[in-house]
Amino acid sequence: MIFLYNVTIGIDKEIESEWLEWMKKYYLPTAMKTGAFSEFKIYKVLTHEDETSVSYSVQYFSDAIEKIVQYLNNDGKMLVEEHRARFKDKHVVFNTLLQEA
Repeated sequence: MIFLYNVTIGIDKEIESEWLEWMKKYYLPTAMKTGAFSEFKIYKVLTHEDETSVSYSVQYFSDAIEKIVQYLNNDGKMLVEEHRARFKDKHVVFNTLLQEA
């Protein structure tokens, strides 16, 4: 069974390229090193764009919900705090945990 931890992030357009580069070079590789996920994908959301922000969907795939829960309670907290501090007041985040049907 596959589990998907989806994180949708709305980011201010003025820092979009800086944010995307940081995500690809630091945040996502760091999350993958925890062993909680087998792969990830990142997509730009083409609907719901407005004049000041753009959204991205980051999808993390795992074979065990326990790995995701452990990540969220440990290493994930550190990464979330780093993200929050670095992009303070420039983003919003929505998380969803899904199970393959």
